Amino acid sequence: MELSQLAMFKAVVDQGSIVRASELLHCVPSNITNRIKILENELGVSLFIRKGRGLVVSPSGRLFLSYANKILSLCQESQRALDPAAAPSGDLRIGAIESSATGRLPKLLSKYHCLYPSVQMQFSTGEWSQLLKDVVDYKLDGAIVAVGVEHADIESAEIYKEELVLIASPIAGTIREPQDLRGFDIFMWPEGCPYRKTLVNWLDHHKVSSSIISIASYGTILGCVSSGAGVSLVPRGVFEQFRLIGGICGQVFSDLLPVQNYFIWNRHVEFHRAKDKFAELLKEEFKDI
Repeated sequence: MELSQLAMFKAVVDQGSIVRASELLHCVPSNITNRIKILENELGVSLFIRKGRGLVVSPSGRLFLSYANKILSLCQESQRALDPAAAPSGDLRIGAIESSATGRLPKLLSKYHCLYPSVQMQFSTGEWSQLLKDVVDYKLDGAIVAVGVEHADIESAEIYKEELVLIASPIAGTIREPQDLRGFDIFMWPEGCPYRKTLVNWLDHHKVSSSIISIASYGTILGCVSSGAGVSLVPRGVFEQFRLIGGICGQVFSDLLPVQNYFIWNRHVEFHRAKDKFAELLKEEFKDI
């Protein structure tokens, strides 16, 4: 078994076809086909289910992929460890919850690229539970979440506290206290979102009952709120972005406490200069929040 075979196998899985994998790896498709067949013969299992010209990862292939990811990640780590003084380079896979990606990270990502142009950033968004799983499975090098994570494979660092702002259209009238929300529809991300949980606890504390409508898009939430259809509770960073568009106003409540955001990474990856520099920049850029 060779590392190049593992890289080809992973590329086929990630790209969904041998042709696209060959373009990514700059080799002919037949080379990948032959190397994967040799790998399957060595393992004694089929890694793919062949349907016509297409490929579907087999159950054995899914199991083997988790090991291939770990082996390739450890290989990259060993290369980085041999040259600890070198400038960060190579791939950096970062994930974030949508609120952080929308409200906090655009300028930071641009600055990181300017500081470390040799790093190839791959950025994605998702729910915190999926981001956690991807970090544990070595699919992400790090992620920003708004939940304190206790997991045997995870290290974390506090990066900033996100103040929460109630947003509404000016036509909705004045909202100065929780009781003013009675009768309003409240648009929030689906259950599992830590900001939604904070809202629910706050409403329960003040004995206020309101209809919460799940929408997994800040853009759609903004459209609903600005039209006067209801209100929403959003992080300060998102509110600052929305306010530039117009059509909304914000209200802060002293007993709605800020929500801590964290940067998480896999504790078993000890050397990753690109990730470490990203974590340092996070702390520096958000030290006053």
